[in-house]
Amino acid sequence: MIDLHTHSLFSDGVLVPSELVRRAVMKGYEVIAITDHADASNLDFIIPRVAAACRELNRRWKITALPGIELTHIPPETFSELTERARSLGAVIVVAHGETLVEPVHPGTNRAAIEARVDILAHPGMITKEEAELAARNGVHLEITARKGHSLSNGHVAKTAGETGAKLVIDTDTHEPGDLITDEFAHAILLGAGLNSDAVAAILRNSRDLAATASAAFKKQPRRGTG
Repeated sequence: MIDLHTHSLFSDGVLVPSELVRRAVMKGYEVIAITDHADASNLDFIIPRVAAACRELNRRWKITALPGIELTHIPPETFSELTERARSLGAVIVVAHGETLVEPVHPGTNRAAIEARVDILAHPGMITKEEAELAARNGVHLEITARKGHSLSNGHVAKTAGETGAKLVIDTDTHEPGDLITDEFAHAILLGAGLNSDAVAAILRNSRDLAATASAAFKKQPRRGTG
């Protein structure tokens, strides 16, 4: 399992990074990204601390933990600035909190995040064909999610991605231990979204490729202070 969208108690998750990663190890995860919710107020607090934890855990356990961030409910016009800032602080996976059906996300968020070239547009709700085409051109991955509520639009996202060539990944949006899933359950979610076995294999490759790129970037980073 490669999961590039999870949360620790640095936002609204319930586990410290070490326990989150340890539980992922026991689920058989190969890669996990910790992508806590953030806006302009807390990027500089979260990212260096999560990066320090990931760096230490990667030395100790057989898993790759990656520092990321989820830009959440921000004004759409700030996406480019905050995406660039997150990367400069050490986030190797930038997730955008997309226009899910179950939260009042500001209209225009999907497009702004895609234009900012985030890595993953999470739970993008009723994403338009035009937005998905732009995601394909900009290399932005659209998310199929295991998260209750957000997953209501998985079928639409899968269908729209298939029509436009946008790349898909599957993530859990984990907030607590029970949200972590097995590789087998990930397959079931993808099949349940209407994807065939070839599409499922392609999505898993997308996750692996994105994780490999992020891992290489993390290894090149200098150690940063957290004070």
